[in-house]
Amino acid sequence: MKALILSGGKGTRLRPLTYTGAKQLVPVANKPILWYGIEAIVEAGITDIGIIISPETGEEIKNKTGDGSQFGATITYIVQEKPAGLAHAVKIAQPFLGDSPFVMYLGDNLVEASLTNFLNAFQTQELDSLILLCPVSNPSAFGVAKVDEQGTVLGLVEKPKIPPSKLALVGIYFFNHNIHRALAQIEPSARGELEITDAIQWLIDHQKNVGSRQIEGWWLDTGKKDDLLEANRIILDTRLEIKVLGEVDENSEIIGRVKIGKGTKIINSTIRGPVIIGENCLLENCFIGPYSSIADEAILKEADLEHSVILRQAKVLQIQQRIVDSLIGERVELKVAPKRPKAMRFLIGDDSQIELT
Repeated sequence: MKALILSGGKGTRLRPLTYTGAKQLVPVANKPILWYGIEAIVEAGITDIGIIISPETGEEIKNKTGDGSQFGATITYIVQEKPAGLAHAVKIAQPFLGDSPFVMYLGDNLVEASLTNFLNAFQTQELDSLILLCPVSNPSAFGVAKVDEQGTVLGLVEKPKIPPSKLALVGIYFFNHNIHRALAQIEPSARGELEITDAIQWLIDHQKNVGSRQIEGWWLDTGKKDDLLEANRIILDTRLEIKVLGEVDENSEIIGRVKIGKGTKIINSTIRGPVIIGENCLLENCFIGPYSSIADEAILKEADLEHSVILRQAKVLQIQQRIVDSLIGERVELKVAPKRPKAMRFLIGDDSQIELT
């Protein structure tokens, strides 16, 4: 059994942040989104992993993620020259996949459920494909499945105006070798891409056994700022490990579930969890409210924030007003003069410098 993680694309929904980096490396609770998928796959017992990368961000992903040894896996990187569809990604990965069954995992997805039970169902029922589904309130925004009472998939529709159900396709799929036969038969869609839904529909039309399972718990697509902040909130709520390795002075107060990395100094500040703060940070005269993540080497002075994500080496200085619902990129320097509004929201790309006067 192998795995294929899709980590290419241009990340247009997270711009300007993704003009300078891969969207799959944006951190949730101070860990790249991509790594959650790798860990879930390894936890299910799959250690031979291919990762689809783009020419623009592939080197960054390689440098950050490495050869897979830190996860107990072996990683092979496969370059997709242009984003030509999910099915195209599988097609160019065929030399890596061979005839092995595999799980395909979209690298910007997060799910609460373990993959182990789904993998067992795929193998024991000898399915040609197993798709994961989740009921949603707005099915027209997704690929949607029509299934019978046994979970057998009867048909798929991509972003239908009149959805046949409320069951959206989660970005996790299991396939055997027959998917390659399907890929050889389908044509690009109207948007010029090879669609994985068309390949699965080919399997259905040719009487292959395509099953489905509904996931339990949350499923998050982190492609937009608010989605990423929600993912950060949920991970902090459900998985945060309480640990204080840095220095907290006697004038500071730590309340609730808080993790602070080594080398970090907290001076005359209040931290109200759930909050995670990375290594070698400096926080002075700050209030850090719930559902905030601050990455390594960040500096915050006279800052007041909550429900926000601050990336590596960012500086937030001399801000009296509260920052909320914000995503601030790497090495950003943000300064705000007094007499600003009571709350501010930001989406700031890497290496920016902003001063409001």
